[in-house]
Amino acid sequence: MIERAYTQGQQLGFDVWCEDEAGPFQTMPLPGTSWQAAGQPARYPHEYVRNGTAKLLTLFHPCDGTVRVRGVTRCPNQVLLPWLQAELAAIVETLPKPAELSPAQCRALWESWQGGLQVRITLPTAPPPLRMLLILDNLVGHKNPAFVRWCFAAGIMPLYTPLGGSWLNMAESIQRILKRRALEGAQPTTADEIIAWLEAVAAAWNRHPTAFEWGGKRRARRLRQRNRRHAQGGSGAYTRQPIRRRRCAPDKWRWS
Repeated sequence: MIERAYTQGQQLGFDVWCEDEAGPFQTMPLPGTSWQAAGQPARYPHEYVRNGTAKLLTLFHPCDGTVRVRGVTRCPNQVLLPWLQAELAAIVETLPKPAELSPAQCRALWESWQGGLQVRITLPTAPPPLRMLLILDNLVGHKNPAFVRWCFAAGIMPLYTPLGGSWLNMAESIQRILKRRALEGAQPTTADEIIAWLEAVAAAWNRHPTAFEWGGKRRARRLRQRNRRHAQGGSGAYTRQPIRRRRCAPDKWRWS
């Protein structure tokens, strides 16, 4: 379902966003890549003062690569959900007017994004037009009833990654890029310093964003390679070339 959102969501007229929280990041020396003379590796100080931690709230738009972030020192629902609702409301305001559909067609469209789920979210009796798909991790805080009802009222369908499937959330990738650019090789001393660096890197990224594509050419190459394999029974083995089966005349199988 989430792969379908990535590959077909924009084509079907839905805006697709990903949400995640990165961290916590500590006030400690963080290793990074650097050029060093042979036999003289980089050495980082091991002394540091625990001066709080910081987290990064992230909304990522894979279609054009833009990211919306906010640095915080703690991330309970009282902090995450108001920020998330404010950002999503601002995004929905910029979306084009949805197509006019009958109530039955509108509900069928919402239900199509719950196909195959063992546990389905209870949809409102008369949902509004669907306008956005929001991909989130499978956390209790993300399933807050008040937040889910707010999403439905705004025309947003939350799609939760399965347990152990956070790799389906492309916000994980952009967070790794921001963290690497902001913190690797640095030694922050306060949580506010970490927040400032992360938000500055996100602002710089948005000046020249890079769109993300699910799978892309690499996935197509893997599929072509898989189609050229020939599986062999009894194990997970395969061959690059088909093995010719030995066929004998029926009379050779008769007992003498």
